[in-house]
Amino acid sequence: MKWSGNTVLITGGASGIGLAFAERFLQAGNDVIIVGRRADRLKQAKDEHPALHTRVCDISIEAERIALFEWASSTFPELNVLVNNAGIQQQVNLLDAKEDWGHYQKEISINVEGPMHVTTLFLPHLLKKTTAALINVSSGLALTPGTWVPIYSATKAEIHSFTVSLRLQLEYTHVNVIEVLPPAVNTDLGGVGLHTFGAPLNDFADAVFTELRSGKEEIGYGGSETRLRATRDELDEGTRLAWEGFKRNNPDFLRK
Repeated sequence: MKWSGNTVLITGGASGIGLAFAERFLQAGNDVIIVGRRADRLKQAKDEHPALHTRVCDISIEAERIALFEWASSTFPELNVLVNNAGIQQQVNLLDAKEDWGHYQKEISINVEGPMHVTTLFLPHLLKKTTAALINVSSGLALTPGTWVPIYSATKAEIHSFTVSLRLQLEYTHVNVIEVLPPAVNTDLGGVGLHTFGAPLNDFADAVFTELRSGKEEIGYGGSETRLRATRDELDEGTRLAWEGFKRNNPDFLRK
């Protein structure tokens, strides 16, 4: 993908990884649109970065996804980079899943249905551009699931699989398909304070953009980079070790 002069739309762009990416795209000389569910978060981001364009959209709702595409493609006809970043994460004890299905389905709607549908909506538009890119943010947990976040891990595995298929189908077009697989990063994903042990956000985002500049199509960081080329046995062992570590630190998890 070209580095500057793009028009970039980022879902889940008002905070965390999405906002960090937006800041770096702005610094590189791109026009940037951020999308999120919360108007107050979007306003705060725009107050900090007045050049940003913002749009309230709940990516889990089909009608709002369609409205987003219609608005973005008409208001920003030069839009040529889509970043599917919006996502939520919930810890789920499957032995005691007492919430109604809507509680769990929300994670699937935002993490899977949202980016897949948004991609199919925007792809014909991107194919008309001279240069374009589609960036999907999945997770290192797509490769070694976090047993304490089973639905989240499954949704990210789906996005990883979808991205691989998409890249192959588009290999003879000018649309670059890129996947970013974050490890645990110090953001508010899943709740405030849950990922303070994770990689520093700015270090992670800087490393990702270095890899984007180099033309890399699968981008990990730290442990997730190692997982990209691990054997199946190594991935299975990593999954089990992470689960054992989580249980040691959260002994009441399976008792809830």
